[in-house]
Amino acid sequence: MASSVDLRHCGVLGLAGTAVLALGGETAGALPVRELPSPASPAAALGLVGASFGVVLLIAAWALLGRLLRGPQPPTRRALLLVLALWAAPLLLAPPLFSRDVYSYLAQGAMVDARIDVYTHGPSALGGPAADEVAPPWRHTAAPYGPVFLAVAAALAGPAGGDLSTGLLGMRLVALLGVALMAAALPRLARHSGTDPATALWLGALNPLVLLHLVAGAHNDALMLGLLGAGLVAALGRRPVLGAVLVTLAALVKAPAVLGLAAVAVLAARAGHRPVRAVLTTGLTAAATTVAATAVAGTGYGWIAALRTPVSPHNWAPTSLLGRATAALLDHLGSDLAPLAVPAWHALGLAATAAVLCLVWLRLRPHPVYALGLSLAAVAAFGPAIRPWYALWGLFLIAAAAPSASVRHRTATVTAVLALAVLPSGAPADLGRLLLAGCGGVLAVVVLWQAHQAVRAPALGRTA
Repeated sequence: MASSVDLRHCGVLGLAGTAVLALGGETAGALPVRELPSPASPAAALGLVGASFGVVLLIAAWALLGRLLRGPQPPTRRALLLVLALWAAPLLLAPPLFSRDVYSYLAQGAMVDARIDVYTHGPSALGGPAADEVAPPWRHTAAPYGPVFLAVAAALAGPAGGDLSTGLLGMRLVALLGVALMAAALPRLARHSGTDPATALWLGALNPLVLLHLVAGAHNDALMLGLLGAGLVAALGRRPVLGAVLVTLAALVKAPAVLGLAAVAVLAARAGHRPVRAVLTTGLTAAATTVAATAVAGTGYGWIAALRTPVSPHNWAPTSLLGRATAALLDHLGSDLAPLAVPAWHALGLAATAAVLCLVWLRLRPHPVYALGLSLAAVAAFGPAIRPWYALWGLFLIAAAAPSASVRHRTATVTAVLALAVLPSGAPADLGRLLLAGCGGVLAVVVLWQAHQAVRAPALGRTA
């Protein structure tokens, strides 16, 4: 009985967090341009404080739920899925949060629907209200996404007919489908890896980054990860061809998922196929799926060149930070090599990624799910661009296959830190916004502490 009461408390606390976050997002989120309040307005300030307050409540509820899983009566998988649905519910009709990428998706979908080449032109070529909603750095940038996602975006943008609310809801439902596929895959992947399915669900699906960025932000990473998880489950079920098809579709949403084909080939070999045959079958299936999906989408193969789409000059990926620091130093010294610093560090990042991938697969080939999770984490960490939701690429599979509690604890700590890394509007942080967000977080900590003390006092009285 104590377990059900505790679970109810976690559910209510997390629901309060996402509800307050959604409410704060009404004035502090990534709103349509026509609805953006002045950053100095009281409504925007109050919304930012409230949104930060809600994020901290959500993180606390998730951490308490993790403790409950280690107790004598841990919640069932069904109970955890109900908690996930409860926490996600307030975010369904909230404005986009933590990023304006969903507006880019809709503009790119409208471009495909209008037969404009998204791999050559940015949303500015479309013009109109849809292009106006795209963040300025990306209005002239070609789409870096695969034909599968662009076909989905076009299917949503066409019927929406320029109605922003309809398009946003459609994108969020696609993201929810991805999260549902993730949640369905995690228990099976965990059982294969010898880990607890409920703990995998907690770390991989109820994770605050999933709710904040995949649900509230409606990022297409949700669809990529959902298809990737479904493909790995199919491969585990001795259906490697279906697994290769699904993983390829995931890669045709976002390219990093292509690494999943290595896991499919390993699983096919472990199921009894000869290694050479497993690799050839996986490769040929991926090629056929790519040709078919690209033909159906009608976008052509420009997505291959678009993978080199430039990143933001202010990106805080480690290689970009080191590149800018090196460029500044060389410029200060009067060296002509300063313009080469950032490309050089990006090249070093690619080399480091390749080295990590080789090491991981050599050492962990018997554990393909975990090896794939570490590989995707390396791609995110050493790549030229990084965002908090990129951490989910590796975290999703690490949650299912982490070999020890210490790995899960470190992963959870990274999650909690990254959940606080972006403002609800997705805009760059300035001192004023940081102070307001900090006030909301501190207020949440004070409220949580007071609630803890209020619950603890009667218990202390009974023991006395």
